[in-house]
Amino acid sequence: MKNTYLLLLIILTSCTNLERNCADFKTGSFKYEYEIDGQKIKALFTRSETLEIDYNGKNIDSINVRWINDCEYILKTINPKTMAQKKAIHIKILSTKGNTYTFESKIINDPQRRTSRGIVTKIK
Repeated sequence: MKNTYLLLLIILTSCTNLERNCADFKTGSFKYEYEIDGQKIKALFTRSETLEIDYNGKNIDSINVRWINDCEYILKTINPKTMAQKKAIHIKILSTKGNTYTFESKIINDPQRRTSRGIVTKIK
């Protein structure tokens, strides 16, 4: 019985050892794709320690970045034009590999607690 628990513990520990070199992604130029209503949209953004400029479709947005730790940050649009843009977004980098990272995002204080995931590629 003890061996079963030990084996289970080893398996769970080995599955959670994901690479997380988050500091490598705090600044730079990035690209990602996402889908809205069945349409794929490609987006680019550049990020400094405190500012992110998003180029998605025909829109350009300036966003404040506040890092909580090396792998989590909050995004808040500087001049929101819609109610959706007024809401802050919490981003958590789940894993990194080479020049990409997988993230989870959620709107802060969202009563439905919706989350989404995506992959971002660093291009510079």
